[in-house]
Amino acid sequence: MKRLSVVGLGKLGACTASCFASAGYEVIAVDLNKDYVDLINKGETPIVEPRLREIITASSGRLKATQDFEEAILHCDITFLIVPTPSEPEGAFSDKYLKDALKPLATSLRKNNKPYHQFVITSTVSPGTTEENLIPLIEEYSGKKLNKGFFVCYNPEFIALGSVINDFFNPDLLLIGESSNLAGDRLVGIYKNVCKNNPYIARMSIISAEIMKLSLNAYVTMKISFANSLANICEKIPGADIDAITKALGADKRISSYFIKSGPPFGGPCFPRDNKAFIAFAKKYDQEAKLAKATEEVNEFQTTHLTEIVLKNLHGLNERRASILGLAYKPNTPIIDESPAIKIINELLKLNVKVTVYDPLAMDNTRVVFRDKIDYANSIKNCVSRSPLCVITTQESEFKTIDDTFLVHNPSILIDCWRILDPSKFKKNVKYIAIGKRETL
Repeated sequence: MKRLSVVGLGKLGACTASCFASAGYEVIAVDLNKDYVDLINKGETPIVEPRLREIITASSGRLKATQDFEEAILHCDITFLIVPTPSEPEGAFSDKYLKDALKPLATSLRKNNKPYHQFVITSTVSPGTTEENLIPLIEEYSGKKLNKGFFVCYNPEFIALGSVINDFFNPDLLLIGESSNLAGDRLVGIYKNVCKNNPYIARMSIISAEIMKLSLNAYVTMKISFANSLANICEKIPGADIDAITKALGADKRISSYFIKSGPPFGGPCFPRDNKAFIAFAKKYDQEAKLAKATEEVNEFQTTHLTEIVLKNLHGLNERRASILGLAYKPNTPIIDESPAIKIINELLKLNVKVTVYDPLAMDNTRVVFRDKIDYANSIKNCVSRSPLCVITTQESEFKTIDDTFLVHNPSILIDCWRILDPSKFKKNVKYIAIGKRETL
């Protein structure tokens, strides 16, 4: 099976299609967005992601994009669906776009005499969605029965924006919820040709895989909120070093070092909404996800906590102005969904604080949100020099270069959410605040 299709050319879909193609598969990518389709066909990138252009170039003509869903059925035996599943008001994921994609695909399958087609749901869905909503829809529009005329797998990705390419080729885990052993075997065969490592392959029922996907992110966010709660306590205790503590915690194999580092509230397109979806999933079965609720409360408090630190340190300064370095929810991406910086800016604007911002990738997305309500700097130095107080919200490597030469105000205040700066580089007229540690300067 050397030909496959991918529906959706968004943040993950464009990368997935390109990675499959660079690994030797002939890939038909389907999207209704003509601009995305044209860019792919020109060998250009529809989204910003490190190494994506390199991967598209490496596909050597094996990647083709189209707006025609029927091509995915006619020319391939397996289709990966990577379309948006936005959150509903109560927290569950909408399956509208999955249904919108599956209807023309299943209709095309009805007209085709091929013995089978395999659908792989990669978009994150609420538990129960695939078997309760999607499989019946495919049966209705295709006129075929599950595991006879078509097969289904639930195969969500565990990748992070900014490192999608590396994560795709070197996953820790491959999660496969399968409608049959044969369907799972086909998927395993594809990934064995693609993965450069030897990941753990978890095969299970579709509903189990849907629950596992939500559970993993709910657990990770719980670790983050625990680290942030611990950091808030350490801020009150002379000599307490949050980084030393969490490093030691992570050394214990029962905990591990991943995501046990304190910082600003977690954000992005996955963590906040997945945690809400886990709460909604539990409620559907008359259960209360108490830990997930506490995680959400702690995360919301962190925004308030950071804003209060900024306001406290603005008090007494001649200028009621703050600079924000880092607008995306993490480094190496332009995505500002649920970004801590965006939340803090909103709070500061409510209190009539003038704000100047800089981020190497996320300026355009930020302009769409705030327009002329804030000022936009063209460099780190320009941003820092505009205000007596500066907040660093992401771990961008270039932010680590900040020293006395960047500072023009006397006094200057630096609030470092990730503790990436070396306070010894600054003179006595600089107040350095490392979030999670008691103030030292």
